[in-house]
Amino acid sequence: MNFDDQWVDQVRRGFKACSVFLWFPIYWLTNNQLNATLTLQATTMTINGLPAEVLFNLGPFALIILIPICDILIYPALRRGRVNFSALKKICAGFGTGAAAMIWSAVVQHYIYKTNLCGYFATTCFPTDGAPSVSPLNVWIQTGSYVLIAFSEILVSITGLEYAFTKAPTNMRSLVMSILTFMNAFAAAIAEAFVSLSADPLLVWNYGVMAAIAGVAGILFWFAVRNLDAEEDKLNNIQEGHIGASEPEV
Repeated sequence: MNFDDQWVDQVRRGFKACSVFLWFPIYWLTNNQLNATLTLQATTMTINGLPAEVLFNLGPFALIILIPICDILIYPALRRGRVNFSALKKICAGFGTGAAAMIWSAVVQHYIYKTNLCGYFATTCFPTDGAPSVSPLNVWIQTGSYVLIAFSEILVSITGLEYAFTKAPTNMRSLVMSILTFMNAFAAAIAEAFVSLSADPLLVWNYGVMAAIAGVAGILFWFAVRNLDAEEDKLNNIQEGHIGASEPEV
């Protein structure tokens, strides 16, 4: 095979992108709480006839609203202010936003336990004839968790897709994208270690642990990639490389 120096540099850049994605399972561990426990939390709140599963749709709605706001207002405003909000800085901020979502959920869960007739067994206690006990807290208080998670998904997931596409050589994009996608599956496997926290009376600990993990991971992530972030412009300016089959020797 014949290849030039630019192609070698692009391959190196692609592998550096893959090293960034190794941090993503920790983020997805936080994000996956949308499916795991927030719907369960909704069933212990006052829903006024609203199906608890409907609140899950706040995430997609928030994405639809927040993505244009970021692209049209927030990111251009930062560029006009000469703030270099690079892809790696966005991902780091996404870890922090995900941690904030879990803190919000932990506080809500704490007050559910405090105001519920069954205390720390809100999801499993039925104090009257088959009717579950619910907290007087309105279910729409969960909106903060869903909005913060949606914002973190913009900063981490969407930015990750962009980072994977722009940093990999053309003939390596499928490989780099597959590694990015695999991180979500790996996060689901890691989540099995926290199953014991996903039920009463430990749900506050569940959200608190997720918040701590995401927050610490965001800090460690930045220390791990800050040098790579400094090379961002250099990596983006690498010229397109070429690779091809060698001509057979005569």
